[in-house]
Amino acid sequence: MIEFCQNIKSKFQKAFFLLFYKSSFSAFGLRSTLLFPFKVNGAKYIRIGKKVHINEQAWLLSQQIDEQDPKIEIGDYTYIGRNAHIVSVRDVKIGNSVLIADKVYISDNLHDYQDIKVPIKSQAVVFKKSVYIGDHSWLGENVCVIGASVGKHSIVGANSVVTSDIPDYSIAVGTPAKVIK
Repeated sequence: MIEFCQNIKSKFQKAFFLLFYKSSFSAFGLRSTLLFPFKVNGAKYIRIGKKVHINEQAWLLSQQIDEQDPKIEIGDYTYIGRNAHIVSVRDVKIGNSVLIADKVYISDNLHDYQDIKVPIKSQAVVFKKSVYIGDHSWLGENVCVIGASVGKHSIVGANSVVTSDIPDYSIAVGTPAKVIK
């Protein structure tokens, strides 16, 4: 009986999503799923490829801070874990067949900190650098990628903070993340 109720709930959520949310995205690929509950801001700047799976509690935020349109692009067959946050003011691209574990934060921006008399949360959000996560890469649990890119077929270990580019075919760990292989 519990399984039956869960199936009904799942079908209702999918129908609700298709009816109210899917058309608000720049693109939303066939057989892609965004599980409830979720939060999306700036959907018109977000492109999601085919067969993408985005788990519960994800937050996709594409926020315009100047005249340039922001964008988030998520490639085909990508998996994004629970509580992932993907934030863009300019350009965040996630390649095809990328595995993103739970509680990962990806951002091309940060809060400015020019005036020590003003709380950081009250200061401007500033673009740092475009972010690209290469095809077939894996970001472990609790990874933060801030204004940096991760090459194709690369692995970033759990709890790492990526603030500089990681080359293709690498394994990186630590805070800040360093290539170990």
